[in-house]
Amino acid sequence: MVAAGLWLAQHSDAFATTVVLSQDERRETMMKAFHEAAPKTKAPVLLRLAFHDAGTYDANTDTGGSNGSIRFELNRPENGGLKRGLRCIDEVRNALRDTSEENASYADLISVGGAYAVEVCGGPRIDVPIGRLDVAEADPEGRMPLEDYSAGRLKDVFRRGGYTVQEFVALSGAHTVGGKGFGAPLEFSSVYYSELLRKPWEDPSDKMNQMIGLASDHAMADDEECQSWIRKYAEDQDLFFRDFARAYTKMSLSGARFA
Repeated sequence: MVAAGLWLAQHSDAFATTVVLSQDERRETMMKAFHEAAPKTKAPVLLRLAFHDAGTYDANTDTGGSNGSIRFELNRPENGGLKRGLRCIDEVRNALRDTSEENASYADLISVGGAYAVEVCGGPRIDVPIGRLDVAEADPEGRMPLEDYSAGRLKDVFRRGGYTVQEFVALSGAHTVGGKGFGAPLEFSSVYYSELLRKPWEDPSDKMNQMIGLASDHAMADDEECQSWIRKYAEDQDLFFRDFARAYTKMSLSGARFA
């Protein structure tokens, strides 16, 4: 009996039970790390990082997307300022040491980071799936929309990514975060759409108003197909929150490969 007990003590790992954590448990561990390591002031850059990682997806070829490739694309002109976002992700990775998610992929953390940014700014809770694999190289260039695109060209880019016009308009509501002039910079709300309808940049008497939004925002406000959804979201923030959460989840899955 003593010998048997000694053998069991020396070989206890042979009987170790693998603990399989649920998606909710894994996601909550990551969210806790974001709350510890990423102050609310980082929300705009984290949300933009998530959009730019997923924004390279091409639905026709099923390439690009939410795969962590942004790590290799930070020197591209459209990704200016996102090095700060990736540094924040690395700080969260450090906070995850000695937890079940210490080996979490960049793709997962970037997607969860965007969801955290929305929630910490008062937006909807978004439970994105967990388990993405990272790629080891950059996605193709020339797939991200530019700030001076027309509404028609923006819609084409989003269609290439597999999105409807409604999803495109809902996702554009992310511009309410980050100091583009659409309300408080750290508040996620439907004020973006109210301002698109108001078009304050057309007031020649106020130069500050002319700095609100991007040229692409202004173009979308003048697009008839977009306007119906802009009006709906301006009138119903709950509808905007629901549609944004669905569209963001779809974006977080675009091109993702899972273990």
